[in-house]
Amino acid sequence: MQRALELAAEAASHGEVPVGAVLVSGDEIIAEGGNRPISAVDPTAHAEIEALRAGAQAHGSYRLPGTTLYVTLEPCLMCAAAIVHARVRRVVFGAWDPKAGAAGSTIDAFALPAMNHRVDAFGGVLADECGELLRRFFAARRGS
Repeated sequence: MQRALELAAEAASHGEVPVGAVLVSGDEIIAEGGNRPISAVDPTAHAEIEALRAGAQAHGSYRLPGTTLYVTLEPCLMCAAAIVHARVRRVVFGAWDPKAGAAGSTIDAFALPAMNHRVDAFGGVLADECGELLRRFFAARRGS
C-alpha cells in the first residue's frame, strides 16, 4: 500500500485525482498504475485499470488469477467490473468512497450474485493516509 500511496502522490503532482494501484503476485509487484484520465484524455484511465492493463501485458494474459490489487481508494463500479473480469483474487484498498465506491459504499459489485467470479475485498488499510492525500488535493483545488 505504501507504493500505491507514492503513485497516488505522483498522480496528484500531475493534476490528477490522487489514486494509486499496485498489482501483486505472490511477493512480487507485477504492475502499477496511477490515475491519469485527464492527461491520457481517457475516462477509463483510473489507477486500477492502468495497473490491470500493465499486469495483463506482463502476465501475457488478460486473466490475472491469484493476484492482489492494492489501491488507495475504494474502486468505482467500472474498476470493480474490470477487477472481476480479470479474475483478480483480492482487492485491498485504503479510503472508502461514499460517493462512488463499489466495494460496499454505494454498491458491493464483488457480491453481486450474477458475477461469475468472486473477489475478496478489504477496505480501510492505511485509510487515514489515503484519505488525507485526497482531502489535501481537493482542498487545494477549492483554494481552501
